[in-house]
Amino acid sequence: IMSGFDSSVLVPILSLLLIFLFNIKIFMTKASKQHFPPGPRPLPIIGNLHILNLKRPYQTMLETLKLSQKYGSIYSIQMGPKKVAVLSGYETVKDALVNYGEPFGEQSQVPIFERLFEGKGIVFSHGETWKTMRRFSLTTLRNFGMGKRLIEDRILEECQHLIRSFESHRGKPFEVNTVMNASVANVIVSVLFRKRFDYQDTQFLRLLTLIGKNVKLIGGPRIVLHQIFHDVLVGFLLKSHKTVLRNRDELFAFIRMTFLDHQHDIDNDPRSFTDAFLVRQQEEKGTSTAYFSDENLVALVSNLFVAGTETTASTLRWALLLMLRYPEVQKNVCDEITKVVGSAQPRIAHRTQMPYTDAVIHEVQRFANILPTSLPHATTTD
Repeated sequence: IMSGFDSSVLVPILSLLLIFLFNIKIFMTKASKQHFPPGPRPLPIIGNLHILNLKRPYQTMLETLKLSQKYGSIYSIQMGPKKVAVLSGYETVKDALVNYGEPFGEQSQVPIFERLFEGKGIVFSHGETWKTMRRFSLTTLRNFGMGKRLIEDRILEECQHLIRSFESHRGKPFEVNTVMNASVANVIVSVLFRKRFDYQDTQFLRLLTLIGKNVKLIGGPRIVLHQIFHDVLVGFLLKSHKTVLRNRDELFAFIRMTFLDHQHDIDNDPRSFTDAFLVRQQEEKGTSTAYFSDENLVALVSNLFVAGTETTASTLRWALLLMLRYPEVQKNVCDEITKVVGSAQPRIAHRTQMPYTDAVIHEVQRFANILPTSLPHATTTD
């Protein structure tokens, strides 16, 4: 029976088969021995990936809801070779991130983000770097008006530019994504760099395009699956990976060029987030720590720029769409704004007098659900 087979071909095939079966055995053994919460039984190799719908994420949310109803608010699933715990429900998530914020504070190491930011910045850094950058960022952002009247003034100023842009189309249809992204980004830019870009600025629009492309690529099924099986595919980069890295390099180059301009006129009276970082960098010179390096500044500003722009702009676009879909809700919001605010400038102080508008904003955030699963966390202790 075997005489027709070339032994030089048969031996490698049998070897691969044995390795395959051996890996399945290890996979199942590890999965059964770990002290994880209960969860669905994993399949060989793919684990529980069959429950994920990467093209229709809302279907995945429905599946995870069913799992939480079956296994409780804390359960586990097997993502390829990696087992993860899932926290579901407001009380459970709040308990973990607020009451046990310290042990739950570490960021999970996602390969593509490790490659993009190399442990720098605030969103995908770890340990002391993350603590130092987080502490500095929170303090500095508060100093420059986040949560205060100063940031309200900057938002109102940008709103005037946005309104004029809308009015310039004289009631004709126009593409809203670009101008909405630009208006939100300008509020962030005013804090980061104390400057503002025109909505037609080609370099500014190019950066917003790069950010949009990277968000779409990183959330796409190819890169998601590649990350899950990264240990097997290590060293193998998809075309989309290379595009993401090129886009990152271009964004980083712009940020580096911008803060280098700031270095020429820096003094002890910082007027932006970048100024404050550069002042702190001068103060830290000669110390053994390297937290306030140029590389950390680039990654940090990139994190704040992308996170602050993409989430808010997406929510506003959803709000516009839903207002068009439900004109009666739009009318009720307009009536309440007219009654409470009138011809004055809207302020946070008006919020308590506008329960309907406040409820509509919350409903938009619930319906749009921009980041339903949050970012992956890791624990520092058992």
